[in-house]
Amino acid sequence: MPELPEVEVVRRGLAKHVVGRTLSAVDVLHPRAIRRHIAGPADFRGQLSGARVDSVNRRGKYMWLQVQGPGSVDPLAVVVHLGMSGQMLINDAADARQTHARVVADLDDGRQLRFVDQRTFGGWMIDELVDDAWPAAVTGEAVRVPSTIAHIAPDPFDPNYDLADAVARVRGRDTEIKRALLDQTMVSGIGNIYADEALWRARLHGRRETARLSRAQVGEVLGHAAEVMTDALSQGGTSFDELYVNVNGESGYFVRSLNAYGREGEPCRRCGAVMRREQFMNRSSFYCPRCQRAPRF
Repeated sequence: MPELPEVEVVRRGLAKHVVGRTLSAVDVLHPRAIRRHIAGPADFRGQLSGARVDSVNRRGKYMWLQVQGPGSVDPLAVVVHLGMSGQMLINDAADARQTHARVVADLDDGRQLRFVDQRTFGGWMIDELVDDAWPAAVTGEAVRVPSTIAHIAPDPFDPNYDLADAVARVRGRDTEIKRALLDQTMVSGIGNIYADEALWRARLHGRRETARLSRAQVGEVLGHAAEVMTDALSQGGTSFDELYVNVNGESGYFVRSLNAYGREGEPCRRCGAVMRREQFMNRSSFYCPRCQRAPRF
């Protein structure tokens, strides 16, 4: 599933193409793509047709278009979750429509924004904007976010992300460090891939208990999470197959730079030990048994 770098790549691409544009028409081609919009496809089309896109925003793995509807006083959020295979593509309207297109929005410049989702786990929904529940501790500037994601913590790229506060939240939770990294109410945006990469860089095993880690250790692993996601973003994200692409249909190349994730049986790039994989929360964890020694209980 796309994590913060992949969603941010898509967000940046959309911002270049759709901000300031009007959605002249919106067509729902598969009802599952807007299943969270309870009022149904007709209402969805009615609220968005003629709306102007003012910004494209992101928190963690969630993205939203802030739009101003033709008959609305307050702006609305079109929340987009890519799921396992969702793609946000910009195409000329004359181009052949993709096989798995689920939502198509005509732009006022003759192009289309197409939501393509082979597995239909992702989707769009219209939501209201509410005051952010997280304090604006760093910039002092409060923001508004979609109500459905107001519980999600700031991510390391958020202007109001407070590392010391994040460290305190993680150490205050009685859990394992990898579980804490994946908990979007602790720090958002980190998924399985970048959690394994951050833990490898910090030389920590994912089953280490957060309460037994020092502030410095937790701060280090969170710092490495931010670093590895920055590195991934510079390479367009991580693509394991053709399902994750940017708005132009291009894949990311960070998979070539992974040090832990997916490297079972290969030598650790730091010490040469054979990398291992173990089951974790219906996922897999990849680690070095020498650099990241498992805790003894």
